[in-house]
Amino acid sequence: QVQLVESGGGLVQPGGSLRLSCAASGFIFSYYAMSWYRQGPGKERELVAAITSATGSPNYVDSVKGRFTISRDNAKNTVYLQMNNLKPEDTAVYYCRARRVVYGLDYWGKGTLVTVSS
Repeated sequence: QVQLVESGGGLVQPGGSLRLSCAASGFIFSYYAMSWYRQGPGKERELVAAITSATGSPNYVDSVKGRFTISRDNAKNTVYLQMNNLKPEDTAVYYCRARRVVYGLDYWGKGTLVTVSS
């Protein structure tokens, strides 16, 4: 049974930090590209950061470059999102996604809420 379980969300003040984790099970984690998406209040879901399966190369949406870092630990079947200097506009539900495009495989977690407010 495939599972992606996000954790680490919560309430943080502007300028603060959080580290999100996504624990994967039920598939060969190292074969999959991993990404973090978010959906803010009244907004569409957007890609925040992604990391490839083979080289672990990261990519980021412009609004988080220099503040967020995506990483993966294939031994622990976990992908992380380190979020620094958080802003109120980062408030959203953050989702983890696993994809193996060649085989049309695509899995989502249920999300974790991040609220940035003073």
